[in-house]
Amino acid sequence: MACTSSPTFTLNRNANKLHFPWLPERNKPLQTIINLNLPSFPPRSNAIFVRSSSSAPPSLSSDVLTNDEDIERIKRLQNGSDIRGVALEGEKGRTVDLTPPAVEAIAESFGEWLISKLRDGEEENEGVDVVKVSLGRDPRVTGAVLSVAVFAGLARAGCLSFDMGLATTPACFMSTVLPDFSYHGSIMMTASHLPYTRNGLKFFTKRGGLTSLEVEELCDRAARKYANRQAKVSLTLNNPPIKVNLMSAYASHLRDIIKERINHPTHYDTPLQGFQIIVNAGNGSGGFFTYDVLDKLGADTFGSLHLNPDGMFPNHIPNPEDKIAMAFTRAAVLENSADIGIVFDTDVDRSGLVDNKGNPINGDKLIALMSAIVLKEHPETTIVTDARTSIGLSRFITNCGGKHCLYRVGYRNVIDKGVQLNKDGIETHLMMETSGHGALKENYFLDDGAYMVVKIIIEMVRMRLSGSSEGIGSLIKDLEDPVDSVELRMDVLSEPRYAKAKAVEVIETFRKYVEDDKIEGWVLDSCGDCWVGEGCLVDLNENPTAIDAHMYRVKVLDKEENEQGWVHLRQSVHNPNIAVNMQSSIPGGCRSMTKIFMDNKLYVFRSAKWACFGKVFDLTNNTWDPLPKPIPFSGRNFKVSSPLVSDPLHNHILVHVDLFLPFASSIYAYYTADATWECLIENFDRVWVGPIVLYL
Repeated sequence: MACTSSPTFTLNRNANKLHFPWLPERNKPLQTIINLNLPSFPPRSNAIFVRSSSSAPPSLSSDVLTNDEDIERIKRLQNGSDIRGVALEGEKGRTVDLTPPAVEAIAESFGEWLISKLRDGEEENEGVDVVKVSLGRDPRVTGAVLSVAVFAGLARAGCLSFDMGLATTPACFMSTVLPDFSYHGSIMMTASHLPYTRNGLKFFTKRGGLTSLEVEELCDRAARKYANRQAKVSLTLNNPPIKVNLMSAYASHLRDIIKERINHPTHYDTPLQGFQIIVNAGNGSGGFFTYDVLDKLGADTFGSLHLNPDGMFPNHIPNPEDKIAMAFTRAAVLENSADIGIVFDTDVDRSGLVDNKGNPINGDKLIALMSAIVLKEHPETTIVTDARTSIGLSRFITNCGGKHCLYRVGYRNVIDKGVQLNKDGIETHLMMETSGHGALKENYFLDDGAYMVVKIIIEMVRMRLSGSSEGIGSLIKDLEDPVDSVELRMDVLSEPRYAKAKAVEVIETFRKYVEDDKIEGWVLDSCGDCWVGEGCLVDLNENPTAIDAHMYRVKVLDKEENEQGWVHLRQSVHNPNIAVNMQSSIPGGCRSMTKIFMDNKLYVFRSAKWACFGKVFDLTNNTWDPLPKPIPFSGRNFKVSSPLVSDPLHNHILVHVDLFLPFASSIYAYYTADATWECLIENFDRVWVGPIVLYL
């Protein structure tokens, strides 16, 4: 989601001028008059774009009474280019927010958005009589109920719906391009590898998945619809969707690709004969690949795991990055002496592997394997990855004859970057993120875990036909692994609506800190035509991509200015936190970088009666030293609110202290440079805010 600015405040020595925008205003009304200015659409009677429906929505006036919280509730469901939310009770500390009424409003907004794009010629609209939209879903237990809401929303918009049932995310896109289907749009209901309590939506047109900004537009429109509906109850379906068997056509499409490209000299229709392949579907949607693709091509799939769809995911998280999923698959490969093991995520837009020796192939290794295969077919092509990949991967791609372009984290960002490079005349055939999302130019720039596996299987068979006895893992034997790597998460302590803006403040402060040469040997990273700017790695072109999350990558150099590691700081689009990734090519390198990042000290404040106010741990000398008490606390009881966050970039920590006296709650600043305290607000009104800790 594109970041929007929020009210700001400045820390200064005058407590009366401090302003905290996320605290509730005492007299703020619950409702606000908002001018909607909705874009115009064709009249409901227009047969070119609209299917006749008795459930057309009432017209909205330009000035409508809306509930601010309802609007924010829908907007918070955006997760980059997807919709994600809690659809079922059971998560501690989380309430259900992806409700049928919310889903209905979002689906209706997608239908209207698609109609407007077709009307304006921004999407292919050859001979459109009625706008057709398909829906697929993974096996989550909330899928059936939320599907009704999707169909109701599409009906409101005037679209004709097609029910694919259990499906994969790539298959949903393929429903817009495969013959006999060719729908104008598609929706996949999934929350990928997240727990069974979650669910979500992904949107497609014939040109691919919607961007973050386009999904933000849908959410804005849906939020207004949701807030203005007096009855938050999903409609009953007057016109049921048309059921279609898209998955059989999609599986046939994959089988044909394998047969044609292997072109086996003796058994064309069963080119996988003699290969044992283990599939771990994780009880998601990927079981079809075993019985409807591999088995029909002659492969032995005995020993495959968790093929039956089960929305509770009883065995492990369906995620190729999950260690348990990889361990299950590794054990099955070794036990059955299989040639390869495949791990799919829930909706099969990602995959991972285990080679015949039991070595896991995911993350950088999977990108390296796909790079080796693609560079055989397209020498010197550019390969786009997110900026969390290793120095060793960059060397591997270069040694294979390719060019490595680092880009922003987020699979949609990486794919869109590849699309843009091709438009600019830079041949780019592979785009991959370390999470396992991988897209190929030859396959509609679609991140399809099954298609990626198809490419790898084809290469494996070709190696066997050429007389090689080595497994697929031999293609990446020259890849250098990082010596040290770590990921840290820093929570943003703020009201949810301000969390992203506060994360941006911290990340921009970090950027300036590095730019001002405050840390010796740390420099903002660059890669070819890419440069760290505007909050992300972007091209130096006339039309830079809009920012959906702020992030920077910093190179860490030794005294001879040789790169020995990197630090990547980014704003999470999923949760109110900041992710810090580090990699190093020297032992203990991440620990050294962490020391620098934490200003070589860790501060611990605590509640006490007469004891010390807290301690500071020196990461360099591994010693503890007591923190001085602020003078007013001598001989008095007090309580420090937690958790506490150190902000070494500003050399101060804000501390909220409760003295157990009426109106004796105070905000203090502890300055780390000279170990001194200052009272910023002496009488902090805890009736309204309670315990709080802030960092600036």
